[in-house]
Amino acid sequence: MEDCEWEDFTETPELPLEIIVYILSFLHASDRREASLVCRRWYSASQDLRFQRDVTFCFPASASSLELIRGLGRKSRCSLIISQLDGFSLSRSLLLEVGVCLGPKLESLALPGSSITEASLLALLPRLTSLRRLDLRGLDSLFMSGAFLSREEHRQQVRSALSGLEELDLSDLRYLSDLTFNRLTGCTPRLRRLALAGCHIAFEFDPYRGCPVGTVEDSSALLSLRNLRRLLTEQKSTIVALDLSRTSITPESLRIIAQVPGLVLDELCLHGCKELTDYSVEVLVKHQPSLKKLDISACTELTNRSVEAVAGGLKTLTHLSLSRDWRITEKGLADLLSVSSLRSLDLSECLHISGTEIVKGLTGSVAARAQLETLSLKSCTYIRDLEVFSLTQLLGDTLRELDLTSCVNVTDLSVRSIATYLHRLVVLRLGWCKEVTDWGLLGMVETTKCDPDNETGDKGPKFTRTFGNMGFFKPPRLPFEERPKLVTQNDLQQFKQQAGASLLALNRLQELDLSACDKLTDSSITQVVRYPDLHSLSLSMLPEITDASLASVAWHCRSLTSLALSHCPGISDRGVAQAVPYLQRLQHLYLSCCNNITDRSLFLLVQHCKRLRTLDISRCKNISMTTLELLQSQLPFLENVHYKFIGGADHVLAL
Repeated sequence: MEDCEWEDFTETPELPLEIIVYILSFLHASDRREASLVCRRWYSASQDLRFQRDVTFCFPASASSLELIRGLGRKSRCSLIISQLDGFSLSRSLLLEVGVCLGPKLESLALPGSSITEASLLALLPRLTSLRRLDLRGLDSLFMSGAFLSREEHRQQVRSALSGLEELDLSDLRYLSDLTFNRLTGCTPRLRRLALAGCHIAFEFDPYRGCPVGTVEDSSALLSLRNLRRLLTEQKSTIVALDLSRTSITPESLRIIAQVPGLVLDELCLHGCKELTDYSVEVLVKHQPSLKKLDISACTELTNRSVEAVAGGLKTLTHLSLSRDWRITEKGLADLLSVSSLRSLDLSECLHISGTEIVKGLTGSVAARAQLETLSLKSCTYIRDLEVFSLTQLLGDTLRELDLTSCVNVTDLSVRSIATYLHRLVVLRLGWCKEVTDWGLLGMVETTKCDPDNETGDKGPKFTRTFGNMGFFKPPRLPFEERPKLVTQNDLQQFKQQAGASLLALNRLQELDLSACDKLTDSSITQVVRYPDLHSLSLSMLPEITDASLASVAWHCRSLTSLALSHCPGISDRGVAQAVPYLQRLQHLYLSCCNNITDRSLFLLVQHCKRLRTLDISRCKNISMTTLELLQSQLPFLENVHYKFIGGADHVLAL
């Protein structure tokens, strides 16, 4: 009998590695990661060079990180983000291991939230001979003494290693000075991108010496405009991107930078530079007409003159951010949308924008107007259904990302037009659009409104009763008090039989935000939110949804890595128990103020969501501190836990 069974058994031949690589090439990165767990051969295929081009490994400094770094030594190239490094022996050993195992293979290194010593970094940098990007943001511990790279032998070692460095991020360095800046940039002769956002740069006056900038050669206390201009002059042939966000740059200083002979910038970021004026933008556009990406968001002095200057002078512009430029109105937007190269436009929090000029600018021929892929109209409260309807028709073939957060006048008509025309949409944000209802998501037309008092219309105040000489009047109903008619089972049956414009048509969605659309219920969430490639979903502040929505989302959206359910009182342990077996890729979960969540949910997370990195259970009064500590000890990747007022007590303040 055993012989017969053995004869019937045939071994399945192994697929060639090239075929497996070809199959994996059709998958998203998260799906490839899952497929790599099948067996050793599939893991080897997932490590093919074509999949490793932009892969970055991010982890905090810990004892277990040493083994991870040794394992990464088998890769041909690598990029790292290591957080929470300090000056103690563990961090020194970790950096030493990076140099030994990954030195010539490391292409990018970032050390956020760290406080390392000069000696630790100087021991590492000479080994990183293939480094292309170095991120030293906020590492004040390196520059506080002013002695970083002060010795010539150290500079020679670092110069030989960083001669090919292309990107240097020195943002938010409080103690960066002319001396330390010159030493470091002297070791990087081929810089293409330089970030100095949030640095203390003296553009016109030296507050320490009480004299204009430039009268003292090299300051040991601050970084000066003269020194920055010197670097731009020396490396004008290579530098194409500059970030001076959140600095005190003045109009005259921007003119000096823009007029550096031979400097041709592709990207310039000036976010939050509040002293800039329309004159600054006009001069910038005149001297840097080749700009492709420009960020002048939160520059609150700018007006429509800046928009007109950009539209008239930057004919190769692809990305423009005007977010929080509150003085900007509709004027000039039609000309801006006539720039055919424009692909991304951010007008969020431009409170005077209604969208009519945007539509006007897009009504020309396809070749003579912008082919927008990203459009943000967040908090543009004058945006209404008519403008959204027109925009969706005009941008249906190109738009990939649309942000209508807090556009309070957007209703179900806009949702239906989005579902009808924007089939290529990848990101959709409708948070705080409080007029959006189940009918809009389902693509159906609500014929009647429910009226709890069986009134057919507003008939004005009604005299209700008399008590003595006192009359009691019932006030008329206000428009915002009206609730939509509830979706019934008959309506859902009709929805399943129709081919209407429901959100189901957006089958490419990877991010969806419906937070604070408080008229949504289980009726639409369970029927519409069914996207196999969805990675991020926010259903926070939807008081009408229950465990049925959570279970349905988990079953149909198994690629989710981020899920927000804060302030959803209908979510309970039962829903979590039904959902988490299908959410094994989940990394970020937000459950604050869900009072029906108890310790049982945390045990379920420990069992099924091993990759969890962020958890918010603030104000969940039925969760104990003991269970939370157990969860923290069992989930190796958990970095951020928000647990204020759990169990009814403020444990954060108690610490």
